[in-house]
Amino acid sequence: MGKVIVAYLLDRFPELKHLYLVIRPKWDLPAEARFYDETLASPALAAIAEKRGGAWLRSKITVLGGDVGVPHCGLADTEVEGLVGRVGVVINCAGLVEFFPPVDESFRSNVDGVRQLVAMAKRLGAKLAHVSTCFVCGEGDGLVEETEPILGFYPRREGPEDTSFDHEAEIAYCKDRAGQVERGSKDAGKRLAELGRQRAAHWGWTNTYTYAKSLGEQIIAASEGLEWTIIRPAIIEAALRFPFAGWVEGGRTAAPLVLMARSGMRDWPVRRDAPLDVVPVDLVAAAILVAGALLLEGTQEQVYQLGTADVNPVYLEPLVELLAGEAHFVTPEEARARRTRLQKRIARVQAVLGGVRRVMEAAGLPGRQRVSGWSLALRTRSLQAALREQTLDQYLPFIHHNRYIFETGNIRGAYGRIRERDRELLPWDPEGIDWRSYWVHNEVEGIEKWIQPDAVKQWALQI
Repeated sequence: MGKVIVAYLLDRFPELKHLYLVIRPKWDLPAEARFYDETLASPALAAIAEKRGGAWLRSKITVLGGDVGVPHCGLADTEVEGLVGRVGVVINCAGLVEFFPPVDESFRSNVDGVRQLVAMAKRLGAKLAHVSTCFVCGEGDGLVEETEPILGFYPRREGPEDTSFDHEAEIAYCKDRAGQVERGSKDAGKRLAELGRQRAAHWGWTNTYTYAKSLGEQIIAASEGLEWTIIRPAIIEAALRFPFAGWVEGGRTAAPLVLMARSGMRDWPVRRDAPLDVVPVDLVAAAILVAGALLLEGTQEQVYQLGTADVNPVYLEPLVELLAGEAHFVTPEEARARRTRLQKRIARVQAVLGGVRRVMEAAGLPGRQRVSGWSLALRTRSLQAALREQTLDQYLPFIHHNRYIFETGNIRGAYGRIRERDRELLPWDPEGIDWRSYWVHNEVEGIEKWIQPDAVKQWALQI
């Protein structure tokens, strides 16, 4: 998403004054080199960078090495002082997008990082446009409104009189619990991941990611002396048009489900009447820039939800049938029971093949290589089944347990207030998407081209 935001600015707004990019360095690559050698070489930016030229890019862009998870976002005092009064709006796209990471890692980006950015924006005299997620709503069924109060929110809240949740108390409690886990111990990562899972479930969030993102939102909402807006995309998927149709990167959203469907998975535990609220990445990037512009102008709304299901839903039953062909719709319990039976059958055959191989080795009989090949194929099948089960368990809140429809009136209102020329440069038109064509040509072809090769490499490493 960050790459597409930068691409829009460089391609369609060459008159921009200046763009400051805070990029985390790699251990072997400084931030500026990482931007010019890696980011600009991305397919999303390469053609635009070539068109603009190196001299123009360096006149418009300053790259700063930093990290939102540390004080002053990792910037030197001289760098910060040089930015005071020169930055109008800070757009925060940083965040750890993993469902169940160790909770301290999630907090570093999604909670502490937000706190650092709030402090930085205040110091610079800038406004803050923060990218969150629609799924901070947690467990739910039906319409998720943009007017839900942010402070004191938790998914099981019983109305405005319910003051059970205090974000600062929750952050302190969770950090205290995390501090009791011995760092470096063999199971530290597992225990910290389980802590995040438990705290999220306790309040009604679907995973550690949405729990931490909601805490970050509440830090912003509680901040005094800061002008801000929160932008909440639904599930961000392949580009509709820009920088070109089908551009997608990362594979953390619907890509695993698409790859499983395309690899022959037939048993699907989905809620057939529920929409999968996805939104193309270029529409998200465009809307973020429009919300940021209104924030600069001082006419912003507090929250902009970016989804499609309220105006142009795509339902799970026909979507699964489109992607998987012949599909069987089952309950999560039925799906889990079928996978368990498959794993047991594979284990029995593996045991038999292991015995056969040992006998053949002892007797010096030929054909051992063929038996080893069969064993490897079974191991691959077993790993595939285990990964499918793990993936489906993580996605069940979004495809079975809950039915989400996100209200998006604020962004439509925003587009009604900008010039027609800007609406053309930064389009938001989800109501016109032909979902069948989009999923076949943009999403599936994009995933197969840009994500699947890396996914196959990861499979090979695990096998």
